[in-house]
Amino acid sequence: MRLWLLRHGEAELQAPSDAERALTAHGREEVAQVTVQLQGRPLATILASPYARAQQTAALVRDALGFAGPLLTVPWLTPDGDPRQVLAQLDRYDAGELLLVSHQPLVGALGGLLIHGHRQQPLPMQTASLAELDGELLAAGSMDLLALVHPRPD
Repeated sequence: MRLWLLRHGEAELQAPSDAERALTAHGREEVAQVTVQLQGRPLATILASPYARAQQTAALVRDALGFAGPLLTVPWLTPDGDPRQVLAQLDRYDAGELLLVSHQPLVGALGGLLIHGHRQQPLPMQTASLAELDGELLAAGSMDLLALVHPRPD
């Protein structure tokens, strides 16, 4: 199974709520930079946090790839989500290539859990960082980190 973890691009600092923070122009550019890593990949599903910046990031990826598969909004990919709950939720998705669009600290903690079997070594996920993980099972400590790509600094 191949799992892609994507942190949303840079977002506005101010909004009526954290969930409503939208991507900045720079954040859109960051997403465009890392999306090239997904070109030609046989993604089965894109799962995204309901927060505006994650939804916008997922839409940018979908459009850039011409992805026709499902783009699903799930409530368990928010910043304070529990990585173990995410693993339990992912059991319902078929094997193949999944892209999760989420936030820190969840996305870093989830990556660390999948690779190391614990959350003490989270992946260093900057805005629009993309991690590629591979393994036989979606379980703690069962995946290998194949790549961790960060957008170019300005």
